Amino acid sequence: MSSTAITEIGHYISGQQVAGKHRAQDVFNPATGAVTGRVALADGMVVDAAVAAAHAAFPEWSDTPPLRRARVMFKFLELLNTHKDKLAL
Repeated sequence: MSSTAITEIGHYISGQQVAGKHRAQDVFNPATGAVTGRVALADGMVVDAAVAAAHAAFPEWSDTPPLRRARVMFKFLELLNTHKDKLAL
């Protein structure tokens, strides 16, 4: 019998990992039906914190020149592609 570690995925708010406190949802491999991870479901306090963080970050982001914003977004795309196997669980 093989043992596969289950990945726990919390929230990322203001540059910090925030663990889920109440509920979580299993993530299933669609090919096998096996549980491959668990994602935290946000409660109202977590949602409020995320919205407040986004609101606080908006002025700096909106003052960032478009070319710099594009570079940030392309770097994000590069990181997604680099880590897609981990992200897809």
